Amino acid sequence: MTEKESTTDNVTADAISTASPAKSMGDPGITPLSPSHSMKDSDQNVPAGPTFHVVVAIDFGTTSSGYAYSFTKEPECIHTMRRWEGGDPGVSNQKTPTTILLTPDRKFHSFGYAARDFYHDLDPSESKHWLYLEKFKMKLHTTPNLSIDTDLQAANGKKVKALDIFAYALAFFKDQALKELTDQSGSEFDNADVRWVITVPAIWKQPAKQFMREAAYKSGLVPRDNPDQLIIALEPEAASIYCRKLRLHQMIDLGAKAAVNGYSPTESVGAGMMQAKEHVRRNRQSRTFLVENVIGELWSELEEGDRYVVVDCGGGTVDLTVHQIRLPEGHLKELYKASGGPYGSIGIDFEFEKLLCKIFGPDFIDQFKIKRPAAWVDLMIAFESRKRAAAPDRTNPLNINLPFSFIDYYKKFRGHSVEHALRKSNVDFVKWSSQGMLRMNPDAMNALFKPTIDHIIQHLSELFEKPEVSDIKFLFLVGGFAESPLLQQAVQNMLQGRCRIIIPHDVGLTILKGAVLFGLDPSVIKVRRSPLTYGVGVLNRYVEGKHPPDKMLVKDGTRWCTDVFDTFIAADQSVALGETVKRSYTPAKPSQQVIVIHIYCSEKEQVGFISDAGVRKCGTLRLDVSGTESPAARREIQTLMQFGDTEIRAMAIDVATSRSVKASIDFLSQ
Repeated sequence: MTEKESTTDNVTADAISTASPAKSMGDPGITPLSPSHSMKDSDQNVPAGPTFHVVVAIDFGTTSSGYAYSFTKEPECIHTMRRWEGGDPGVSNQKTPTTILLTPDRKFHSFGYAARDFYHDLDPSESKHWLYLEKFKMKLHTTPNLSIDTDLQAANGKKVKALDIFAYALAFFKDQALKELTDQSGSEFDNADVRWVITVPAIWKQPAKQFMREAAYKSGLVPRDNPDQLIIALEPEAASIYCRKLRLHQMIDLGAKAAVNGYSPTESVGAGMMQAKEHVRRNRQSRTFLVENVIGELWSELEEGDRYVVVDCGGGTVDLTVHQIRLPEGHLKELYKASGGPYGSIGIDFEFEKLLCKIFGPDFIDQFKIKRPAAWVDLMIAFESRKRAAAPDRTNPLNINLPFSFIDYYKKFRGHSVEHALRKSNVDFVKWSSQGMLRMNPDAMNALFKPTIDHIIQHLSELFEKPEVSDIKFLFLVGGFAESPLLQQAVQNMLQGRCRIIIPHDVGLTILKGAVLFGLDPSVIKVRRSPLTYGVGVLNRYVEGKHPPDKMLVKDGTRWCTDVFDTFIAADQSVALGETVKRSYTPAKPSQQVIVIHIYCSEKEQVGFISDAGVRKCGTLRLDVSGTESPAARREIQTLMQFGDTEIRAMAIDVATSRSVKASIDFLSQ
């Protein structure tokens, strides 16, 4: 559709409230009144929000979660939360496990270590009535038709609404953070003074981001009528913002030729990480990080136009983003749309579960999880701490404690011992130790990592072949899984010195600290890439030879082509912050109160019709035109859509009266 066509030939079809006779999707035959190119508007369209006294960021992770905050009057100080009670030995307890416990009557009981410890101490006859959930964030990524009604399954097999669980978790963090801020300031801290930031993977689709926002409204984190009080931050972007501030003593450089912090690249990868952990442990006491106002030393090596990759390896997903530096302010420009997949560290847990099924039988493991849910959680905690000890050069075996109830229940279930099962299973490298432990040879442990790491390496290899990803200066490895020496070595082997690999100390808190910085200045990322092509279905003048005959519709003697895809924005297109796409729509009847327009999306950059393969309806744009009636014969509602932010937004005005029209985009109720 050319610009000329859309400006001169379009008249409004009165088909907005009636179905189009088109043979494909029955979409209203909307005709845009305005040109179909993006209008670049400067940042003045972005309303200046209220001023907040503090920014609190919540890193809601698959395996662990936490919060950090900074007062706007001293933005260089980022405070991380109080230490959690009940932390595991050998595991950093700066964050708490993403586990939640509800009472048998489905009321919130506890979150994190407290939930896990309480659940663990319940008698098995009691625990089966309680609802315990962990690693539930992945459901938002893996559910194809995510909606407000999506369910989660607790450890005892009972279903519970996902929205309730996410809202309980956010309410928990809100209470913790406000209590800490109140204690710090010595007087009651008002939630209205807080700007909240919630982190999500960059590869999440719009419905998952909207779901998080709905959970925030339900939890009381922010009121629905003040949406600007909440910012959704993308995890690798947050990491990228923080990495700009890194000083040399705050990171390990795996690709450095000379020794950094006394660690030379010829030593084992693990040695540098041990030093980093010691450094972090010494700094733990204060929980306050000073972020340099100046650009970090690493950054001083970067010049205008330099590119770097952030690889965020979390519990559930691996998220990759490619940024280019824009000087002098150090703003960032996204060069390639966020990519990645469900290749987080929980993949290793699934491999361990598969190994247990191979040894003891899937029927037993399924029963054990249902009948002894707390003992299953115990077994996975024991595995978690051993998982962290896996390293490329390890030679001694790793012992995993089997809970007594596992050994006991297996004997009842099968009529023979766990030891007998191991002998019979033909699984090499896993033996039974006389102290009642599974003894895993290092090769067996490394084999559990292989499928997940292979996915990450394959994805990185494909990314590095893209033209936008040539001449990369640094690769930042962040997220909890980035601590794994096995993953670090695999990334080093793949890159073969093509760029330097930087791992920040306290790698698990990088996103949290970056999210606080993003909340203080959301305009730091000036250009993003659209992950999908978005548009609506419209009627255009029928052109012989150009349009398919089966799309022709004759109305009042005029021939129209139905189902034309009017592109708002194309996949991988650069979008500047504050840039808007303008369209005008007219109600079909003067008395119409609401205009509902279906939004379609596709992974393809070029789309002709809404009926094309790969195009799907993904959302609705709703314009509430009640109360804006005017004597004008034809009412024009001008709609502005913003695609340059982390969420898609819409605003609208009635052109005749210049009055604001309530506009909303819904991606959840499809």
